[in-house]
Amino acid sequence: MVKKQNGTRLDKNPDIKITRKGENLRWHLLYHNDEEPVDHSLYSQLPQIGIVDLIGFVHQQTNCFSVFTHFVDRYAKQSADTKRLIACLTSFGLNIGLLKMAEISDMSYQEMVSAARNFVFLENLKNGNDLVTNDMAKLPIFKYFNIEEEIIHGSIDGQKFDTQVNTINSRHSPKYFGLKKGITSITLIANHIPVNAKIIGAHEHESYFVFDLLYNNTSDVDPHILSTDDHGTNQVNHMILDVFGYQFAPRYKNLNSDTRDIYGFHDSSFYQKDIVKPIRKINKQLIVQEWPNIQRILVSLALKSTTQSTIIRKLSSHLRKNRTKKAMWEFDNIIKSIYILNYIDRLIIRQGVQKALNRGEAYHKLKRAVFHAHQGKFRVKTELEQNIWNECARFITNNIIYYQAYILSALLTQKEKAGRKEEADLIKRISPIAWQNVNLLGRFEFHRQQSVINIDEMISLLEQKIVWQQLKVTEEVLA
Repeated sequence: MVKKQNGTRLDKNPDIKITRKGENLRWHLLYHNDEEPVDHSLYSQLPQIGIVDLIGFVHQQTNCFSVFTHFVDRYAKQSADTKRLIACLTSFGLNIGLLKMAEISDMSYQEMVSAARNFVFLENLKNGNDLVTNDMAKLPIFKYFNIEEEIIHGSIDGQKFDTQVNTINSRHSPKYFGLKKGITSITLIANHIPVNAKIIGAHEHESYFVFDLLYNNTSDVDPHILSTDDHGTNQVNHMILDVFGYQFAPRYKNLNSDTRDIYGFHDSSFYQKDIVKPIRKINKQLIVQEWPNIQRILVSLALKSTTQSTIIRKLSSHLRKNRTKKAMWEFDNIIKSIYILNYIDRLIIRQGVQKALNRGEAYHKLKRAVFHAHQGKFRVKTELEQNIWNECARFITNNIIYYQAYILSALLTQKEKAGRKEEADLIKRISPIAWQNVNLLGRFEFHRQQSVINIDEMISLLEQKIVWQQLKVTEEVLA
């Protein structure tokens, strides 16, 4: 907590600017925004692949359609037809719709309707996404996506979408929709992978769903550190995530001498000689007295006895009448104060948070490119359909990311075997968020025989093009 004026780490921190105003020292934190390049130039050297062939390739590697069981499960004799499933997932995930897809493909409307009704529902889609995610985590390149060694740093952010039909969760948001209505697709990203997602109303605060998305993540890719922007912060998230073993690491902007989110265990007079001063003393006694009640709330969250977002919405509301709520806020203030002080003091923390959030923004760009038809507007009539189409879009983006990561893994393995360390290090820094080598448009052919994709041949062609020196120069320019 103590950041003293003489001989301190704060004075030696180049990202802290300290000014004197009379007898008072004032400070503010400087920020850097280091972005990872999206759609790396390496992918422009790869042959184009249609989205149908890409999904087929991913299925060959992961068997991801094996989890698409029939709606009536054990009483059904019909098994899922892969071609029909790909047609349905593509029509929903690209926001085309079954009718339009029947017009621009070799798959009939009746075939797709039958498959959609029997196999395309939320549980199957989430299981399919988890299977692709889990297999991606086994690729050699995956560990190099870690921002910190051996630690998965995730982020949660929302993305706005217009709705052409006024569903029950469609709301006005003049900043994003003008006079129209829309929804928010909130996604948990970990090592570039969208591991969980949910549709919420545009009027709902994203911070209410942070714990919900993280705790209900059923994939093997489980972030230990979670970052959000200002929309993901409230008065209880630091405490709740800490209790459940996660580190909440939001990005705080405009941290300066007027920051009112730092608290101490002593009276204000104790910190008079310090540059960074707490706003007031923590009420430890209140936390101790209310701890049994706090534990009951935490158990309710763990057991999912009610909607987690509902509990957090109530806990983080602005009414201060309840002692238990005030005690939880005090507990949250302790965790948040420790984090903010570390955030101010350590550049590596700020860089990690910014990098995690940049990856979320990069994923949003990919999803916009995928969910492109009809200007990216939801045209379905119910919240359930919105979630299904959103999961289909996540499934397609997951497939694209897996395909790119698979190529990067093959390249990395080849370079390491050949002892070409410099080129291997370059590959480790390339993001799998890319789509310039993926054809998301045109006429779709589901019934034709799938094209054979030879990754080894693809890598040989890359070597013949002598692209590595060009990529190195490009990376140096971006740096």
